[in-house]
Amino acid sequence: MSRRLRFVDSHTGGEPTRLLLDGIPKPGVGEIREWYLEVRRTHGWLLAAAVNEPRGSDILVGGVYWPAADAASAGEVMFFNNVGLLGMCGHGTIGLVATLAHLGRLGPGRHTLQTPVGEVRALLHDDGSVSVENVPAFRHRKDVAVDVPGYGHFVGDVAWGGNWFYIVEHAQDRIDLSNRDLLTELCWAIRIELRARGITGRGGTEIDHIELSSARDAAPGNDARNFVLCPGKAYDRSPCGTGTSARLACLAADGVLAPGQAWRQESVTGSVFEGRFEPGGIDDDGTAWIRPSITGRAQVTAVGELLIDDAELAAYHWE
Repeated sequence: MSRRLRFVDSHTGGEPTRLLLDGIPKPGVGEIREWYLEVRRTHGWLLAAAVNEPRGSDILVGGVYWPAADAASAGEVMFFNNVGLLGMCGHGTIGLVATLAHLGRLGPGRHTLQTPVGEVRALLHDDGSVSVENVPAFRHRKDVAVDVPGYGHFVGDVAWGGNWFYIVEHAQDRIDLSNRDLLTELCWAIRIELRARGITGRGGTEIDHIELSSARDAAPGNDARNFVLCPGKAYDRSPCGTGTSARLACLAADGVLAPGQAWRQESVTGSVFEGRFEPGGIDDDGTAWIRPSITGRAQVTAVGELLIDDAELAAYHWE
């Protein structure tokens, strides 16, 4: 049997998003945060087929979109990449809003979206740019040191911005596209070392995003340039919305960025997100959190239909 998945592709600051509009049924029980395992079990192979070769590539991020059941929400979205489901995706949310605007499903103004890790608000500006008010972000641990075989000693912060990050102020190799292979292998080695040492996010959750940051390598007018390695070993071409959110949480915790103050985060490709935060509160673990906001712009690049045969089931799987 051949399945048909309608999709819209968009492009946000160098990073593509493929939004699936139908073909993945919404689980009938509970809320979106409870659907994660069911969607992975029943349709994981289909999502993998939608973004991996021959229909996609390692850098493509997908999103399953379900329209809202009530007027108070713009709908529910579950993001995924080449190797599995994601908690949140900042560039993908910007792409989703641009896609829904392209389809005439929403206009300028504030819109609420539900994700597996919490409610996200998005503001579609009159000029087409999008500000994403992300889930609460916080720093879990400061100055976590690791010795990485073959690379040396690194110190970074463990932070949450919708996904778990290990963020390193990197002064060694220039954060530049010409170094992308070297930076990829370095970040992958750091991730392996974190896993080997049992260094995790809250509750033992694996840290699956590694972020290198450098003020030295940023263009004039930008605050820092980053290189973010995602779970499937593809680097983020955008400045990474959840990574920027985690970075803002660390800056806020250190008192070096004030509420409402702009932080211009540049990606390894030179694209820029503008981040700000508002104070949040103290959670049950005694950790201060912030409400980050990320502004960027997306362009719709394709509208189409994917054809996937059930016979392909064995070819696509997530570990």
